[in-house]
Amino acid sequence: MVQRLKTRERIVQNSLELFNRQGERSVSTNHIAAHMEMSPGNLYYHFANKQEIVAVLFEQFQAKVEGFLQLPEGRVPTIDDMRDYLLALLEVMWSYRFFYRDLEHLLESDPALTARYQQFTRRCLHQGQAIYAGFVEAGILRLDAVGLEALALNAWIVLTAWIRHLCTSSAPTARLDEQALKRGVYQVLMLQSGYITAPWGQAVQALAEEFYVPLNLLHPAGA
Repeated sequence: MVQRLKTRERIVQNSLELFNRQGERSVSTNHIAAHMEMSPGNLYYHFANKQEIVAVLFEQFQAKVEGFLQLPEGRVPTIDDMRDYLLALLEVMWSYRFFYRDLEHLLESDPALTARYQQFTRRCLHQGQAIYAGFVEAGILRLDAVGLEALALNAWIVLTAWIRHLCTSSAPTARLDEQALKRGVYQVLMLQSGYITAPWGQAVQALAEEFYVPLNLLHPAGA
């Protein structure tokens, strides 16, 4: 049983690497088996098809996102929390970036995954609103209920679209470029810039400057 679990985990990890590098649609179970130097039959002993592997990867991704998308206990959130939320979200989205590269295809081919993803998105938006409400309580942001809803939705759209932008605007890489990650954080900070209260304006501006990266450094001419 221990050996079986180890092999299963190896299949999941190797699948993630191949999906991220080549795109999920370009990778078959035979490709995964060949990459791992195992027989297709051995892989099928653990997973009946590629959809089952994707389902496990989505479960991992979902758990990581929901694990840190929580309000601090016993205190209001701070500017440091604002930075940490955005960095953590972008990092985990990049780690499972094939979801956003091939999202429409994945959802069209698996109704069960579609339902789980929709529920996940709703929970993330709900938590996003709660976190932004925490920043309102802390006096960092000034927003009403409608504004909180809109800001949470816009931030989610930018975050997920930013990962897709990175996947499609340059050659795929095995690791996230730090500059690209920083610019993604900056983009979300700009969304909320109009809602910052005066006492916190300078601190948020300093945070934005910390993450600003000129676009020509992300996509140099001729690259």
